[in-house]
Amino acid sequence: MSNGNNTTPSVVTDPADFNEVLEKLNEIDEKIEFVNSEIAQRIGKKVGRDIGIIYGAVAGILMFLIYISLSPILI
Repeated sequence: MSNGNNTTPSVVTDPADFNEVLEKLNEIDEKIEFVNSEIAQRIGKKVGRDIGIIYGAVAGILMFLIYISLSPILI
């Protein structure tokens, strides 16, 4: 099984090739971050629209209820 050597396997690569691969990985990472941010922005717009609709409905209902409660007094 073991011949008594406790050496760690290592790999030697050309620094130019390594830097080229790192540059490609950085480009891919930037593209992924951009797409994720665009998706998050679209979701945020949808949530904001929904919250705005709810606030508008609540404000309209409150105004209607105030008008109904004050209309006998104003007549």
